[in-house]
Amino acid sequence: MNRKLFFSLLLPLVAAGVNAARLDTVTTYSQAMHKDMPAIVITPDSYSPRKDYPVVYMLHGFGGTYKSDWASPQWDVAKYADVYDMIFVTPDGADSWYLDSPVDSTYRYETYLVHELVPFVDAHYSTRADRTGRAITGLSMGGHGALHTAFLHQDVFGACGSMSGGVDIRPFPNNWHMSKTLGTYAEHPENWERHTVINLTHLLTPGSLAITFDCGTDDFFYEANCRLHEKLVYMNIPHDFTSRPGGHTAEYWRNSIKYHLVFFDTYFNQGDKGEGGK
Repeated sequence: MNRKLFFSLLLPLVAAGVNAARLDTVTTYSQAMHKDMPAIVITPDSYSPRKDYPVVYMLHGFGGTYKSDWASPQWDVAKYADVYDMIFVTPDGADSWYLDSPVDSTYRYETYLVHELVPFVDAHYSTRADRTGRAITGLSMGGHGALHTAFLHQDVFGACGSMSGGVDIRPFPNNWHMSKTLGTYAEHPENWERHTVINLTHLLTPGSLAITFDCGTDDFFYEANCRLHEKLVYMNIPHDFTSRPGGHTAEYWRNSIKYHLVFFDTYFNQGDKGEGGK
């Protein structure tokens, strides 16, 4: 059966809620944080150890968990594992902003994600175990975490995205427990400057990452996302930026993830060919 016919038959089943993607809850021991860390791995119905699958890491927002956001049935994400023949991984980031905290040695979430979880997934699942087979995205806090992680670790991730991400955290010094991770802005401004996504664009070169991000026009992070877009345009860094009506809501993110997965599917199918993988 050719690919086009296969998907023409599959999509009506997906629309009707029929999918057989498998959700595994896995636990890895983090040497960096000296504790067990849970995550959910979603594999497609087609999963076979004889095939290598691309992996998308999906990061939850502040107040969410590895269970309550992307892996929850209300998000209806598992069906896309079947549609795109991908593996999804939803790690737990607590309220860390997915950073290695410079003020709290028990918060090493960047190290956990990049150097512990990714190798665990590659060792236990049949993956395309290089940057051309990995993408990372997330919502809100997770959007910040995804871009922050990908910009710093371009050897690990080839594509990245952000939905309503806090891509500039400096305007919010008293919000979302960020001072717990970075110290107060008044006492440690250098930590905030060093870890905000918009200040990490100097790490990028044209085509070094496939980048997509979006934000709703009614979102409190909208202006920051527009500034990031303008900075990347000025720097000649290819990327997709989408602005559409919407706020900081689950309804917005359930729609947004569809576009991210199309973007990542294109990247995975074309490989790491420069110009953002396009």
